[in-house]
Amino acid sequence: VEAVSQQYFWRKQNTTYCFDYVNNSCLQASISIPRLPAICVIMFVCIVMTVMGNLMVIVSVSHFKQLHTPTNFLILSLAITDFLLGLIIMPYSMARSITSCWYFGDLFCTVHSCLDMTFCTTSIFHLFFISLDRYYAVCQPLHYYRKITIHVIEVYLFISWSMPCLYSFSLVLTNVNMKGLEEKVNSLSCTGSCVLTFNKHWAVITSLICFFIPGTMMIGIYIHIFSIARKQAKSVQSHSNYLPSNSNNKTLVKVESKAAKTLSLVMGAFVLCWLPFFIVTVVDPYIDFSTSDDIYNAILWLGYFNSTLNPIIYALSYPWFQKSFQFIITGAIFKANSSTLSVLKKD
Repeated sequence: VEAVSQQYFWRKQNTTYCFDYVNNSCLQASISIPRLPAICVIMFVCIVMTVMGNLMVIVSVSHFKQLHTPTNFLILSLAITDFLLGLIIMPYSMARSITSCWYFGDLFCTVHSCLDMTFCTTSIFHLFFISLDRYYAVCQPLHYYRKITIHVIEVYLFISWSMPCLYSFSLVLTNVNMKGLEEKVNSLSCTGSCVLTFNKHWAVITSLICFFIPGTMMIGIYIHIFSIARKQAKSVQSHSNYLPSNSNNKTLVKVESKAAKTLSLVMGAFVLCWLPFFIVTVVDPYIDFSTSDDIYNAILWLGYFNSTLNPIIYALSYPWFQKSFQFIITGAIFKANSSTLSVLKKD
């Protein structure tokens, strides 16, 4: 009995709580020393890359007049969304993921949850509308400038911001997502916790609205774009009789290869980053919320990483953005009339 009592006392003495002098405090996560620096570095680098990469896109589109086009305004709004996610959401999520504790109060927990869900969903909606913009540019090029106007982009932006914001704040503030889970939540709740929990019904609805519906439509659009691009390339080949046959074949292969790589990168990054998170969101209520904290944090940060990749995929892949980045890094934007510099002309 004495040995058991000593062992229990030793365990209690070595247990770390989020708040030492608060009743019902949550347990603090225990991460091994070799893993802790690696996790901190990965999350910190992800935050810095998200903030700086999207800030470069914001400065580029805002400053250079040649980039003031409807499509680029859509990319600018996406960059602002991802920038705010990296600046406002990810640092606090990093502290929570590392310690399993929330030190910033219940009010900010609610605000953080609302904004986290809003920014992530807004980013996904932007990706969908960018795919729609690319559809008209590739599949209906003759009608593109007539259909994709500033007014249409404004509608896209209004939907991309208003719907996620309205849905996220309504869901979190009304606590309808936890209906039927009150007893379970109360039994597991502790001081220092900030977790957004969904019941079976709202887990499915939220995943459909925030990911599966726009994601499926986006993938379908990109597959159709690639199909049309292949047909156009073959049509160009069949009508280019004045060029040698080998040149036609090389051109066709080059066009198809570039389209395949670009679309594969876009769809692959989007699906790889967000699919695991929303699968777990749907499945977790059906397995009695048994998903471990390590798995949840890993898939959450994988979703965040999509905002890190967005400026690379949607901005750095374009030559004019590369040119604008060069002007920013060299300080050319601080010169007089730098906004009129040509970023579309290749050296």
